[in-house]
Amino acid sequence: MVRSGVRGEGARPRVRQADDLGWNDSLYDKNGDPADGGEASGGGGGGATDKDSGSTGSRHSGGGGRRRGGGGHPRRRRRILRWSASVLAVLILGTAGAGYLYYQHLNDNIKKDDLNLGDEKDRAAKSKANAAGQTPLNILLIGSDARDTKENQALGGAKDDFNAPPLADVQMLLHLSADRSNMSVISMPRDTLLKMPKCTDPDTKKVYPATVGLVMTNISLGRGGPGCTVATWEKLTKIHIDHFMKIDFSGVVDMADAIGGVPVCVDANIYSKDSQGHGSGLKLKKGTTSVKGTQALAWLRTRYGFEDNTDIYRTRAQHQYMNSMVRQMRENATISNPGKLRSLAETATKALTVDKGLGSVLKLYNLSNELKKVEPKRITMTTMPWQWAVSDSNRVEPKPVEAEQLFRLVREDVALDGKDKKKATAVKASTDPAAADDQIGVTVQNGTRTATLGPVSGRARTVSELLVGKGFTKAEADTSAATVEGTTVIRYPSADLQGDAQAVAKALGVPLSAVKKSTDVSGVTLVVGADWRDGTTYKAKAQDNTTPESADVLNGAKADACMHVNKNYIWS
Repeated sequence: MVRSGVRGEGARPRVRQADDLGWNDSLYDKNGDPADGGEASGGGGGGATDKDSGSTGSRHSGGGGRRRGGGGHPRRRRRILRWSASVLAVLILGTAGAGYLYYQHLNDNIKKDDLNLGDEKDRAAKSKANAAGQTPLNILLIGSDARDTKENQALGGAKDDFNAPPLADVQMLLHLSADRSNMSVISMPRDTLLKMPKCTDPDTKKVYPATVGLVMTNISLGRGGPGCTVATWEKLTKIHIDHFMKIDFSGVVDMADAIGGVPVCVDANIYSKDSQGHGSGLKLKKGTTSVKGTQALAWLRTRYGFEDNTDIYRTRAQHQYMNSMVRQMRENATISNPGKLRSLAETATKALTVDKGLGSVLKLYNLSNELKKVEPKRITMTTMPWQWAVSDSNRVEPKPVEAEQLFRLVREDVALDGKDKKKATAVKASTDPAAADDQIGVTVQNGTRTATLGPVSGRARTVSELLVGKGFTKAEADTSAATVEGTTVIRYPSADLQGDAQAVAKALGVPLSAVKKSTDVSGVTLVVGADWRDGTTYKAKAQDNTTPESADVLNGAKADACMHVNKNYIWS
């Protein structure tokens, strides 16, 4: 699909480069427009010339013996000085103009798309500011497998897929804490099955309806663009996403080259290729190698050859690469060569598609300044806790308790490395008054099934009868198939039913933090989770703010991380 927001495609007139004429950021204000100081620079040039004039006149009018000497043609000299000042002013303003044109050229390189293609009513609530008024920042990083150009086709292979709907094969949610002290990253395996929300393509206006069943998460990108991937994440995690950044095959290659290589490690010689054609073609010797270009892309795409050949370990390899890249860029943060700076600027702006809120060089620069405030030791890479899908043994699904635990920590801005003392924010009671208990309709579902235990038969009926006994006479059990729900939850579809849902929670002793707004239900719905498999008294557990072990944590400062090579892909 060709996005209408794409800029810079096709032939371009040559743009004068910034370093050709000594481009200086100080010539521009924060919006990239020529600052008042740019005009002042021209005036300053004239001032400097006037000063030279005085100096020259003094030298020739001193005791040199000639009464006229060099001062014999004052009108001509003044004309020459005025001309010189004018030329200097033109040169300075010409340089500023070239810098401004180059800035605009870089801005035009950046491709832009809509942030969220879902319904506005389905959006997750915005992140709350901390006591100091600082707000967290959530950015979705998307790696596209699009074969929409000759370069991407050559790098991605699969000729039959040329111009097919792109897949979001890499999805990472980057969370920057409100106080900018730490950063958390959650990757979602591309084989994850989930429900997808309704999305509308901003260009064609085609509406992709919400999926009835479970589908693979990576198809979201082909449902109108990256904004549908954002909407899918918000629906699953209830985390408000502020921005996205998308990159394709050729973008990865170009960026890896511009950076100059990223060190990665394997514990044995690896060749990711088998007799059936499986593999990325990555071929490295045991130990640490600095990969760039197509090698870097192969590393990020390698599945066959790492650990058990699953997408899970491809994700771990991507974490190793990202951590190493961050450390590499911090070590080489002061690039003084203008040519390298220009190359990096050109590459970065051409490689990215971003939402309109990040669609300028200045905004990307400001974002980079925010991100670099975090030391590598406070960066935590994780994978969404998962379990093998019930419906498809070759796919995975979010692990109910642990995945929600990880999402909640991010929503509440709790550092995943466990190094801050932040406590969960208490949930406030609804300001909307609840209806009388006997007027509140409640649907009770059985969510007691787990990955290892079957559902408790009749559990929804037992709890619905408990509610009737407490005065909620309209409570009814849903007799459809049992679902999987790690912890008991009460969902409501709209704000006018929040008070009703909280009334049900109070009657059962369920914490208000378990009351969630969801467009997946049409009324107040109680799902009895795996944490309440028996009895008529709900026992709330103390809230745990530790990162689940199943999140496969990798710290950003771990420089000795090394991927284990599958024995079938070792070469000698």
